[in-house]
Formats: sequence, structure tokens, C-alpha cells
Amino acid sequence: MSEVTRLLEAAAAGEPHAADQLLPLVYGELRSLAAARMAAERPGQTLDATALVHEAYLRLVGDVAQPQDWNGRGHFFAAAAEAMRRILVETARRKGRARHGGDRRRVDLDQLSVAGEGPAEDLLALDDALNRLEAEEPAVAAVVKLRYFAGLTADQAAEVLKISKRTADRHWAYAKAWLFEALGGAESAGRKKSS
Repeated sequence: MSEVTRLLEAAAAGEPHAADQLLPLVYGELRSLAAARMAAERPGQTLDATALVHEAYLRLVGDVAQPQDWNGRGHFFAAAAEAMRRILVETARRKGRARHGGDRRRVDLDQLSVAGEGPAEDLLALDDALNRLEAEEPAVAAVVKLRYFAGLTADQAAEVLKISKRTADRHWAYAKAWLFEALGGAESAGRKKSS
């Protein structure tokens, strides 16, 4: 049993120092996941990769009153990817609200240009489409979450989900086509309404 798995089990059993010992072991991998996700965001975000890792980690192991029952290292990192996704979506939604300047756009005067929809809008559209996909095909959506939000390879996603690589590849191909259609259809519908 790996040290990470042992500490996850200890944290689930309520051992008070297990979470403190776990963070140094998983921080590098979580930071890499967060950095990959934040690379797609616009510069100047108030949320950075470090803050994303810390927030996700607190959501995963910070609530001592409700310890999680981790089914190994893969389950933990899949949950971390999901936590990061939720944090980014919540941040995008919060920034979209009028009281947080959602009706205004930040403009860098040195690089003034007309830009279309930004990553926040893209992330919200992707989240909506992913939720619809998950309702129809939960196994396919699980592969997307691991590949896109956790940055796992097809082999790693297959291992976490306990499916064959071929099945993971098939789910990934289906998901890309499905999401392309779902996101493209949403854009077309938006253009037709504005015309």
C-alpha cells in the first residue's frame, strides 16, 4: 500500500495528523493539475494555481466532522479534479454576477483589443454541457473530468476508473464529438437569437 493510500485511509478514520502528513505527498501533483487548469484562464485572475490547490484540498480533507472514505489514490485525484472543476465554475459564475462586475469587462489599455467570449463563459458552457453528458452517459463524463480537469492520460484515466484503455479511448472520442456538437449547437442557437 502506498503512503498516500495509507494516509487517506487514516484521514478517513479520523486520525488528526493524517491530513497534515498527506499534503506534502500530494501537493506537487495537485499543483500540476491546478497549473494546467489555470493556464486556460485569462491572466490577472484573482484565483491562482496555489489558491486552487489549497481550496480543493480543504474541500477534500479539511472537514474533520465529515471525513471522506477514499478508495485509494486514484479516487482521491479524481475527487481533486472534480473539486477544482467546481471551484473554477463557482468562480466564473460569481464573476458573472452584476455585483462582482459581471456586466463589465476588464480592459488592459496596453493591449486593447476586441475579444469575444472569454474562458469564464467557455467554462460555464462546458460545465453545462458536461452536466448534460453526465446525465446521459456518466461513464463517458467521468473520462472527460479525468482527462480535461485532472490532466490525466488515457492510461491513467482507465486505471482510475478501472476500465480498459480501449474503453477509455472510445469514451474520450465519443465525449469530444458529443461536447463539440453540444457546444457548437449552443453557439449556433445564440447567433440565431441575436440575429
